[in-house]
Amino acid sequence: MALTDKDVDYVARLARLALSDEERARYREQLAKILDHIEALNKYDVTGVAPTSHVVPVANVGREDEPRVFENIEGILSQAPDREDVFFKVPKVIE
Repeated sequence: MALTDKDVDYVARLARLALSDEERARYREQLAKILDHIEALNKYDVTGVAPTSHVVPVANVGREDEPRVFENIEGILSQAPDREDVFFKVPKVIE
């Protein structure tokens, strides 16, 4: 698929990227390859195929949440820009 600099600039603006001329040329080529691949996938008939996010069923394999005491409170709070006692202090955002 043929892309123009205008197309690449549009995508870059959406991504909040400032591109040099070399980057614009490189990304134009890369985006064209991606779009060509997507176009190649369009030849397959997927009528009746249910939308999926995974090819095989997946289940959450994470552990159950368990509350526990954190030992290094001072270490974490030392990174905070502002704190009050043992809490992060943040500006009020809701009146």
